Amino acid sequence: MSRRKTERLLNLVICLLATRRPLSAEQIRQAVPGYDPDNDEAFQRMFERDKNELREIGIPIEVHRDPWEDDPGYRIVREAYELPEITLEADEAAVIGLAAQVWQRASLADAASGALLKLRAGGVRTDLAESPLELRVDTRDPAFPALWEAVRDRRAVTFEYRSAGSESVLRRVVEPWGVVSRRGRWYLAGHDRDRGAPRVFRLSRVTGPVSTVGRPGAFTVPADLDLRAMVGYQELQAERVALVRVRKGTCLGLRHAAQAVRPGSGGWDEVEVTFADPERLAGWMASLGADAVVVDPPDARDAVIRRLKGALQ
Repeated sequence: MSRRKTERLLNLVICLLATRRPLSAEQIRQAVPGYDPDNDEAFQRMFERDKNELREIGIPIEVHRDPWEDDPGYRIVREAYELPEITLEADEAAVIGLAAQVWQRASLADAASGALLKLRAGGVRTDLAESPLELRVDTRDPAFPALWEAVRDRRAVTFEYRSAGSESVLRRVVEPWGVVSRRGRWYLAGHDRDRGAPRVFRLSRVTGPVSTVGRPGAFTVPADLDLRAMVGYQELQAERVALVRVRKGTCLGLRHAAQAVRPGSGGWDEVEVTFADPERLAGWMASLGADAVVVDPPDARDAVIRRLKGALQ
């Protein structure tokens, strides 16, 4: 959303909240900056779009029809707009604080911090300074933010997906029900429109960008949905060992995680590290740049090459 549109929508909300009586479209046009003062048709189209977008995000714009007036009036009733007072038990507040700590260094860090700030402004204590728990969630998969937003908005998505044990990449159109972490990997569960059935997709196998399809709220998540059960039925890959050449004096984290480290030649060492998903390993190795080179197995090496070529493009 552009800055100009954001300001116009915010001004419209403020205007409709502040008025004590319903305002006609023409009065709103004069009071809210950003609407065309000369073109009636353009104003009506823009005003209708703005009303629909505000209603879609839950802002209740009421329409009042006075029999003595030709045009309807609009306003936002403050009691319907404001959230009720937030009251949480100590254990409930602790869970929220713990969830925010989980996301502290992941892609939802900004959202988690913003939620805590709003709760604290409402007088809810969510501090866990004395808690012995220190949890983190890793979301290195590039597809995660877009898929999480699509789940939140109940909006269909399309993406390229590489199936397990295959180099072929197919486009999928999915109604996303939820994203789940299992054993260090992230999965998307949803309804595959092309196959007409529920499916689970590993995020590390999503290649390229994720695009939205259609409008928000386009589908309904099944009431009896058990996301963890869906992901749990997926067959897990057996762990294998990758041979990686590492430049001397670098990649301390990789060395620490390796099951074997031995001196190599020409300023390099050789490390052996276990992995299950070549794409996830490729994301890790590619982040190490020129200090790490995957030697074996071939599918892991090819996955790294694909990542690097994609970054170059």
